[in-house]
Amino acid sequence: MTKLLQEKKSSVNLLTLFTIFTFSLHFLAAIFLLFEGLRIYGLIHKKPLTFVQLVDGKRVSQIDTLEREPEVIRQFVAKTMAAMFNWSGTLPPASVEDATNPKPDPGIPINTLQNLTKKVSTSSWVGSFALSEDFRQGFLAQIAEMTPPEIFSKNNNQALTGQLVIQRVYPPEKIAPGRWRVGMVANIVQIRRSDNKKLLIPFNKDFFVRSVDSFGHPLSNSLTPLQKAVYSVRAQNLEIYEVSDFCLTNGYDSSPKSQSQRCGDIPNSGSFTR
Repeated sequence: MTKLLQEKKSSVNLLTLFTIFTFSLHFLAAIFLLFEGLRIYGLIHKKPLTFVQLVDGKRVSQIDTLEREPEVIRQFVAKTMAAMFNWSGTLPPASVEDATNPKPDPGIPINTLQNLTKKVSTSSWVGSFALSEDFRQGFLAQIAEMTPPEIFSKNNNQALTGQLVIQRVYPPEKIAPGRWRVGMVANIVQIRRSDNKKLLIPFNKDFFVRSVDSFGHPLSNSLTPLQKAVYSVRAQNLEIYEVSDFCLTNGYDSSPKSQSQRCGDIPNSGSFTR
């Protein structure tokens, strides 16, 4: 009888130890999975490193993905605004045939700030994808208000054309990591086809630009020419997130200043179309 009790007591102790050991293994496995999950989450949200090799063969392990060359930023602002105010009345050429025989631009309807529906040129609509998403609709709405309906007229006696004539684009001024301010002095020139009469509208603005990431379409071969143009705009890895009036009274230096400091007592209309 004593022997049976000792065997029973011994078996209970082994079962308890096995349970504790198994529970400990499961607990350690859960901790390990949690740790690996946090590492994977960090890798997903981490910007990829950019590796380059210099001409002399030296290898640079990483470059700052927020930085952009000043000339790239200047060209980005100039090309974007030129596209926004390209009111030729024809569609952007997608082939050699379109370049020799351009197609009429039907325009793209946009809801204005007054809840009216007006048209912008296709070039303006494509160029607007260089703007941040929260700023794009408001900018397009004011472009629609500025765009004369005669742009889309097939009657040569009424038709107008318009373009942005840039006089100067100032060097980018860095205001934060990956953010710049770029001043532009330009004029919007509208020409009536019937008598070549011109209308000159000053367009002096400050553009606030920031670096962004871009991703190509996985099915690039199936894209339409218009979709390819939009993806080409976003592939520049830059976007304009704000536009304000630019004054020439106090000049333009390299030190960060607010709009009120640069413009002095000149009132700000709060509109980029001033």
